[in-house]
Amino acid sequence: MKSILLILLASCISLVSCSKENNNDNGLVRVVFDPGNLKFISTSLNPRKETMSALYGNQEALKSLSTQDTKPQNGSIMKLVTWRYHDNPQYFGGKITGELVSVETILADNEGNISYDIKNNEAAESKQHRPEERVQYFMSYQPVKRP
Repeated sequence: MKSILLILLASCISLVSCSKENNNDNGLVRVVFDPGNLKFISTSLNPRKETMSALYGNQEALKSLSTQDTKPQNGSIMKLVTWRYHDNPQYFGGKITGELVSVETILADNEGNISYDIKNNEAAESKQHRPEERVQYFMSYQPVKRP
């Protein structure tokens, strides 16, 4: 009788304690960016604006950044994805990505022409970026060293 009562109590606790509902109503939406066939190159953090960025690119972009060129090599594709970060509700002191701020793209075609494009959620920020400055900013990234 005791074992049946114990099994009944354990099953009741397990059914009540688990919930599939997410009661996190803090108004924050987390966005996952799919870089497609681009590879992760580097990351940066801006504590003043509370943003974090990840740079993705193809093999030509990685070569350009590895050799510290001032211009991207022909055929380079780079995307700088910027998110706002906020406190991780599951871990004290941790930060996680939140809403997507912008996706900046630099393309260098086979003739050496470089184009810059920005897609963002904050129209005011797009007006302050000059393409030449942004290309130089992209080229200042150092690729993450992998073992």
